[in-house]
Amino acid sequence: MPFRPKCPIRVLRSRPTPRNDARCQVRAKRQIKIAIAGNPNSGKSTIFNALTGANVAVGNWPGVTVERHEGRSNYRGHEVTIVDLPGTYALDAWTLDERVARDFLIKEKPDGVIAVVDAANLERNLYLVVQLLELGARVVVVLNMIDIARGKGVEIDTAKLAAALGVKVVSTVATTGEGIEQLREVIHNLGREEKTAPPLRIDYGAEVERGIESVANALARKVPDNERRWWALKLLEGETALPEMAEAERVAAGIRAELTQRHKHDASSAIVERRYGFIKGVIRECVHKRPDIARGPELSEAIDSIVLNRWLGVPLFFLLMALTFYLVFALGTPLAELISRLFAFLGKELHTGLALFRAPEWLGSFLADALIDGVGTVLSLVPNIAILYIIISLLEDSGYMARAAFVMDRFMHLLGLHGKSFIPIIMGFGCNVPAILATHTLESRKDRILTILVTPLMSCSARLPIYILFTAAFFPRQRGMVVFSLYLLGILLAVLGARLFRWLFFRAETAPLIMELPPYHAPTVRTVLRPTWHRTLLFIRRAVVVVAPTVVVIWLFARLPWGVPYAAQESLLGKIGSLFAPLLKPAGFGYWWAAVTLLAGVVAKEVVVGTMATIHGVGPEGLALIVRHEFTPLSAYAFMVMSLLYLPCIATFTAIRRELGWRWATFTAGYTLMLGWLTATAIYQIGRVFL
Repeated sequence: MPFRPKCPIRVLRSRPTPRNDARCQVRAKRQIKIAIAGNPNSGKSTIFNALTGANVAVGNWPGVTVERHEGRSNYRGHEVTIVDLPGTYALDAWTLDERVARDFLIKEKPDGVIAVVDAANLERNLYLVVQLLELGARVVVVLNMIDIARGKGVEIDTAKLAAALGVKVVSTVATTGEGIEQLREVIHNLGREEKTAPPLRIDYGAEVERGIESVANALARKVPDNERRWWALKLLEGETALPEMAEAERVAAGIRAELTQRHKHDASSAIVERRYGFIKGVIRECVHKRPDIARGPELSEAIDSIVLNRWLGVPLFFLLMALTFYLVFALGTPLAELISRLFAFLGKELHTGLALFRAPEWLGSFLADALIDGVGTVLSLVPNIAILYIIISLLEDSGYMARAAFVMDRFMHLLGLHGKSFIPIIMGFGCNVPAILATHTLESRKDRILTILVTPLMSCSARLPIYILFTAAFFPRQRGMVVFSLYLLGILLAVLGARLFRWLFFRAETAPLIMELPPYHAPTVRTVLRPTWHRTLLFIRRAVVVVAPTVVVIWLFARLPWGVPYAAQESLLGKIGSLFAPLLKPAGFGYWWAAVTLLAGVVAKEVVVGTMATIHGVGPEGLALIVRHEFTPLSAYAFMVMSLLYLPCIATFTAIRRELGWRWATFTAGYTLMLGWLTATAIYQIGRVFL
């Protein structure tokens, strides 16, 4: 629908001056919708962040739980909406991410598509660009990481490339901001220019072309005329048709069978070969290798000879994990102690001030015990969380995370998981919810189910405050190694559980791991701090939005019925905890308040420590003294294991339900609860024999 701006109905009393030309400029303003597409590891999301800044909304694509990132920016009077499509290698429909990206382009028809390609790996990246052009999209090719390509001696003639593909071409280095302003200008021009170029047409050979024509004729009045050839190609490649394309699908099936019988290869292979033939012709004309740069072993290859070594790769991965947790405590604890003292000072001063004004006792208890102690105890651990996120961002941005998945592939296969499953599992160290959403990269639904079932066993950052509290009280000199053992236990139980579930539910072979290993590069401050900032801010927001209301409810239950001492076993809270405490006694922590904290942790794992502080009415330092008095080192470790394994939080449970349905979500909640109790009890009971 064409844009028709409405002029404001008012009288301008100023004299006609050039300043009034702004009214004419208003007429030219319009909203532009741009999609960003590209292969994984092409720098697509970095380009998106550079164009949108912090003005980003995160939601879900219609009908699925794949995250949709949408940002807005204004440039020269144009309001630009930018949608970050899931990273894909092609516009096929074999994975959920590919279907989401393709459906958006077909149904919403954005004004333009920014196709981000890795300039150093042009041939593979241009395959998606070619499919976009065949669809008829208005494409701007962004040659990202152009500095790496130049470092390899690759010279790309952007003018020739633009002419060969009929597109605008912009060279960028997204991590430094090079070329971003030029890209903004190109996007701005999309809002003023009308599209005139027809869809790209590749010659697929006489036989395939006749097949395309036959299928396209069967699609008459089923799809728009300018999309018939594209849909005909998709059907010849063997994709499932929409219901209204049933007749065309039958025609395509007959043609595929005929070509296979005649040439001993299917139509899909012929189409792919012709596309790559076209791409190679473009590269031959537009890309040149500088002869003055000798081809020696590249830095990435030299590092990979160690990182991907079959004997060194796995130990190196676990060594990096251990080092991560050492740094989390060595660097984060001094800052955490400062914040803890600040909240303790605030609580003390608040009590003093309220006493001077003779405020009711319950008001001081509410403000100090519930809000300051409950929320403050969680917020005091922000430095540790932030350092963990910084290290994760460094590993992601450097290119190591993809290697970790590759190294663990053989081990994952032995235990019944696809190699790609390791990536969501590692993401679970940050938060289980996005880790569950990341399983969309797995082509097999069986692999997705298995990975989702074991993801809650990964120790997310929300559990870290529990570990920090108990390791500070009982294992001050071995904090890093104790926490590392908990993360290792989660991984071990996850892969063993996956092996068991595959044997019980899905007895089938797993597919080999085929994935791209991006080149190593030095992370930049911006690419590390931006995700760290967003993740840490999310943790703080959860402390305010989730933890605060929960500890208020805990405080209220601890005060009721009126007249009972605060947080006594006779209170409503104490009675609830007393119902479950006997079940926890075999695990070594059969206290009513310990049962209450675990129940509250179902809302969010961050709530566990905040609930403890609220019940006892103390800050972080006082809470460490209490747990040291009530627990032993053995029961403390059993409690941490229980916190690691038992029931996923509500957000994780909801994500599993949306992905797999109520049956699998309920099964996950049930087995994790039993696994947590059995493991904690076994550790405590066996430990008592030997310790």
